Amino acid sequence: MITLTINGKEHQFNDDGDMPLLWALRDILKYTGTKYGCGKGLCGACTVHVDGQPVRSCITPVSAIAKQKITTIEGLSEQGQHVVQQAWQALNVPQCGYCQSGQIMSAVALLERNAKPNDQDIELAMSGNICRCGTYQRIKQAIYHAADLATEVKGS
Repeated sequence: MITLTINGKEHQFNDDGDMPLLWALRDILKYTGTKYGCGKGLCGACTVHVDGQPVRSCITPVSAIAKQKITTIEGLSEQGQHVVQQAWQALNVPQCGYCQSGQIMSAVALLERNAKPNDQDIELAMSGNICRCGTYQRIKQAIYHAADLATEVKGS
């Protein structure tokens, strides 16, 4: 039996410990915000946080993350009010939107470790996330906007 804590709730799995986290999230728990992209950990569509670090769930076996805290896009904010989600909405970042949950999860992890990133910081942190629609400039601007929003919230 494997226990995973996902978005603050414990879940028990009797399944094969080699099952990728992505399939446990999507197929068993119905957390469908985390997307399947390449299946090889190269595109970033499946990004979630494991103990605050961005992780590719398509290549992470459930057994490797037992007893760690997992956060999906659904776990950032019940109402979509995380500062990064607000920035994404304010700047109309998504085009098709498929990669955006992975983009957002990577951006959140960046801002949690670096509240005021520069262009190079953003490009490095986001380099593993592919956007087929090419919204990279809007993504970068949204990260700057989210950093500003977070500063305003802290200053209040």
